[in-house]
Amino acid sequence: MKDEPQNTNIDLKAKTANTLMWNTIDRISTQILYAVTGIVLAQVLMPEDFGLIGAITIFTAFANLFIDSGFSSALIQKKNVTQTDFSTIFFFNIGISVILYILLWFTAPLIADIFHDKRLITLSRVMFLNFIILAFGMVQSTKLMKKMDVKIIAISNSIGLFLSGALALIMALNGYGAWAMVAQALVLSSVKSAILWKFNSWRPSWTFSKKSLSEIFQIGSGVMMTSLFNTIFLNIYSFIIGSFYNLKHLGYYTQADKWSKMGITALGQILGSSFLPILADMQDNRERLHRAISKMNKLTSFIIFPIYAGLIIVAEPLFRTLFGNKWDASILLFQLLIFRGIFTTLTVFLNNCILGIGKVKIMLYLEIVKDILSLIAIFITLEMGVTILVLGQVFVSILHYLLMAYISGKVVGYGIKKQVKDMIPYCAITIIISIPLVLLPIIIDKEWLLLILQTLTGVLLYYATNKSLNSHILQDILEYAKSRITPNKQ
Repeated sequence: MKDEPQNTNIDLKAKTANTLMWNTIDRISTQILYAVTGIVLAQVLMPEDFGLIGAITIFTAFANLFIDSGFSSALIQKKNVTQTDFSTIFFFNIGISVILYILLWFTAPLIADIFHDKRLITLSRVMFLNFIILAFGMVQSTKLMKKMDVKIIAISNSIGLFLSGALALIMALNGYGAWAMVAQALVLSSVKSAILWKFNSWRPSWTFSKKSLSEIFQIGSGVMMTSLFNTIFLNIYSFIIGSFYNLKHLGYYTQADKWSKMGITALGQILGSSFLPILADMQDNRERLHRAISKMNKLTSFIIFPIYAGLIIVAEPLFRTLFGNKWDASILLFQLLIFRGIFTTLTVFLNNCILGIGKVKIMLYLEIVKDILSLIAIFITLEMGVTILVLGQVFVSILHYLLMAYISGKVVGYGIKKQVKDMIPYCAITIIISIPLVLLPIIIDKEWLLLILQTLTGVLLYYATNKSLNSHILQDILEYAKSRITPNKQ
């Protein structure tokens, strides 16, 4: 009996490491494919093309939110999920997706009027077909996530991005404009759903239970409402820029937002999808929960501070090397959004801590506060230009994180002083090694060479500094990597 806690910890560590590994492989591979496609599309297409898709994306984000309705998180969080539960949510997703498509099909002319471009009518009606395609794969993906079996998800993402990206590039090079990105979205969702159905053995039963729907909705409603307010926060700026200014400005913002989210969203999803199931399993053991949260916060800080600081520093040579001068107006917006990403990722981590112990209503209240602050910031900065508008968004994210850190300390028992103490070493190291990187442009004027040297110098300095200071997180990462390369033979 004495060995049971130790064995449990070993199994938990192995399961977490394996899930984190596959999530990391998934995000890195998909982001590489997404980046390659995005770079070529940015070189070929015009800012207005990205503005058109950016306008449509606002509505797809809300539709996908209502299709899921927080049920994916609820199914993962619920301890005893039945076949009836999964089947009920599957048919609910399909039904809602069809209803939303019909509604938005008729709304397409209004969308075109809001953004002053009639091309949006046909573009949006075709793009909205994605709702139905995505709905078919939601429960399949959730089923795998609950089992912490993300290998199939990783494979489906990579294959889907490769095929859809290839089609988008061919269409863009042949003058199809924004239609290339519409085709990319539809093919990506279709391939991913097809692979999930092919290689996951789960199939729905022909049953629909109002009781199951009600029970799962009670668990997921808080998450859904939180996600709703978060989606409003993330998309309201695109809506305002596209309608109040023009689609060209929206194109610049969309590019900056897209490339900043490539890192921010990927890291948030890796850490969130890896940590949430573990925290949910430990919600009844506060001592183990506190130890796990502290370790996860250190790991999060170890990763995000150098990556985000590095992206801010290399933003100018990065954009000019990859996209040319056509996208210079996006550089400062990108830097501001990356800086906001530091607080966004830390907030996501704290969200998962609260969600892991089932306190979803608190998250909802905090999202409401954030959206109120966002509206105030928008009201103040609306006529000051796009840059000041985004700066207000950054300020709101900082306030939201500070509030989240305070509340999570009270709810979870992981106080803000402890949070800061765990983060300070990695933040301090990042600031110190950033100094020589910022000075490099003084002696190097070639953009591509500056990008390479800043990146390599930053990586080497961060590794060497952590190594010399005997960073426990670095040691854990190296030990895990070594165990995967040369596993111990029994």
